Amino acid sequence: MSPLVPRWLSRHILMDLTPLRRSRDFRALISGLGVSTLGSQLTSVAVPFQVYAITRSSLYVGLVSLAQLIPLIFGSLLGGSVVDSADRRRLLLVVEALAAASSAGLALNSDFGPALWPLFVFPAFSAALSGIDSASRNAMVPGMVGLALVPASNAMFQALFQTGAIVGPAAAGLLLAGAGVHVVYWLDVASFGVAMLAVLMISPQPPSPAAAARRPGLRSTAEGLRFVRRNQPIQGAYLIDLNAMVFGLPRALFPALAATVLGGGAATVGLLYAAPGCGALLGALSSGWAGRIRRQGRAVIVAVIVWGLAITGFGLARWLPLALALLAVAGWADVVSALFRNTIVQFSGPESMRGRLMGVQMAVVAGGPRLGDLEAGAVATAFGDTFAVVSGGLACVAGALAVARLLPAFRHQRSGAAGAAGAAEVAGAAEVADVAQGDGADADGDVAGAADVAGVAGGCDVAGGPG
Repeated sequence: MSPLVPRWLSRHILMDLTPLRRSRDFRALISGLGVSTLGSQLTSVAVPFQVYAITRSSLYVGLVSLAQLIPLIFGSLLGGSVVDSADRRRLLLVVEALAAASSAGLALNSDFGPALWPLFVFPAFSAALSGIDSASRNAMVPGMVGLALVPASNAMFQALFQTGAIVGPAAAGLLLAGAGVHVVYWLDVASFGVAMLAVLMISPQPPSPAAAARRPGLRSTAEGLRFVRRNQPIQGAYLIDLNAMVFGLPRALFPALAATVLGGGAATVGLLYAAPGCGALLGALSSGWAGRIRRQGRAVIVAVIVWGLAITGFGLARWLPLALALLAVAGWADVVSALFRNTIVQFSGPESMRGRLMGVQMAVVAGGPRLGDLEAGAVATAFGDTFAVVSGGLACVAGALAVARLLPAFRHQRSGAAGAAGAAEVAGAAEVADVAQGDGADADGDVAGAADVAGVAGGCDVAGGPG
């Protein structure tokens, strides 16, 4: 083999590791995230396992998951305003310490109980903290590595998450069978301890003067949502992701499809759930080309269309290897979409707004799959499993085309590294000033904030002017 081939692969295909070489802070951030992600994945398996062991009821398992949704959404939305007004390094330390305490509560409950109520309370509390944690980490990245390396950094985050999603559940199964559930929880506590040590190695991350002057809370959150309403690229990033997850994520149908269409049992179900993650991990590891893409809005649209077509093909597949391959393609498209969507959000807003924007992003990512499960289950009940998957995939494609048509600024979104950063800061300053004038005119900022939350959730101003 020619010695040029490995160099070509490393420069054009394999993940770009430049952020790790250039930023000590980023190395510390991502190393701590890797350990804590693995620990959190262990707990995400241990909690439903223990709930079912206590109750022998799948309903309670579902209720524990549902109990985490509202805290996660509100923690993400309101936590974003805290991220923008506080030192993000210090905030991460507090969040990691509280998350460790929550996992310790689960461990102690397992050691001395177990009672059922802690399995509702502690995971819900941790879900609220995870929204703040994610918003803090994503908001810090552009300042650590520079905007030109944001796509490569996002690819690393995706690779870590997908690795944790694959390795974590497998390791949890072995630990639950051998060491017991309490050991899993204590390992999660230890992982947060390692993450805190990593955060201590990061230099201080103070907020911008403009953001520090504003108090966190509902009014600050509403300011961020009004910014979203005026910014088509960010609207598009959120809406096209919701479209993909609501219509093109048929996880709730995997058990039924495995039994009735693909002729398998529990092992087949496991393969169906694992296939998208494997494709996503491959996509993250082969993302070296992503940093050279400038038309990022168009890249997201194409990736979501590929996702929808792969899900449509999966719904029609009757041969298990083909079904798994199509799910892997969908996972690959999803991770490509995710790294460009995150980059668009980080490029399109000023530094003083990034925490709130990433908080909204986290709320979208958290809520979308739950809505997708509901949509897939309802359509399958009415028209059958195959129809639900195929129609959902086609609706995902149609939705992506609709977002592209209604939001031309999202469709034409480009990244120009430093140039984009300057434009974002100028545009952001103008829009924040406009928002601030609007706040001054509001007789009741909290009521206005609630109205804006409802407006963004309902998709208002979809065709509004570009930010």
